[in-house]
Amino acid sequence: MITLKQIHIKLVEVIKQCGIKQTEIAKQLKVSPSTISHYLKGDKMPALDTLANLCKFLDVDTNYILCQDLADIDKI
Repeated sequence: MITLKQIHIKLVEVIKQCGIKQTEIAKQLKVSPSTISHYLKGDKMPALDTLANLCKFLDVDTNYILCQDLADIDKI
């Protein structure tokens, strides 16, 4: 089973590795910089549309963020 904690870990990993400032990510997603900070702290999770836009902006497959590779392992 996939947990929110696993999704959060992937989300933080991708945001930190992208090399783009949180303020630029916030601007592109039309959210406040503090919202991005909340995502990184795990206080909040992005809405589905925001997550989709974030993945598109960072050129990351949503399956990676949603731990679909882990879900496939659970089926074995």
